[in-house]
Amino acid sequence: MLGLGDFAIPRILPIGAILFEFLFLLTAIPIEAYVLNKRLKFDKKTSTFYAIAINLFSSTFGWIIFFIIEPMLPINLKSELISYTFFHTFRSQTTQTFLIFTASIMFFMTFLMKFFLLRFFVISLKENLPKLYENTPENKRLKWRRSSIARLQSTNLVTTILIANSLSYSAISLIILLSRKSS
Repeated sequence: MLGLGDFAIPRILPIGAILFEFLFLLTAIPIEAYVLNKRLKFDKKTSTFYAIAINLFSSTFGWIIFFIIEPMLPINLKSELISYTFFHTFRSQTTQTFLIFTASIMFFMTFLMKFFLLRFFVISLKENLPKLYENTPENKRLKWRRSSIARLQSTNLVTTILIANSLSYSAISLIILLSRKSS
């Protein structure tokens, strides 16, 4: 490592992994924007903004989690990770089973992260946000109606994010499969 005080620059950058991450984002964003546009009835600009935001934030959080967990991995998993990053091969068959298990966990963690991020963005970027905090007298029927609409919208949001995440993960898995076949 080239040292610059507390900041260290690696001598070898995994350019392939960086480019694949960029390709994955370029694949996932339009797919998820399309699903948000069709299912949640956002306009194209808004759905694209939300898709970019949730994918960039979830990707960033994912890399932060990876860099926190990576030093704690056993040596054999680290060597398999390096082998796959630079040479696209695994040396052990058990690593592929572990990879499938890890990919499943990553899918559901990404799904949850995207759901909460989209929910946060929709709530925080609402134009009439101050009206949420006004205390207006309401009758019980109107309160029940609003709460049932909120539950329905939350269910619709979960379903939409699940569909969008599934489609983007399927496309990314297909890209990985095709890249492994061509190697």
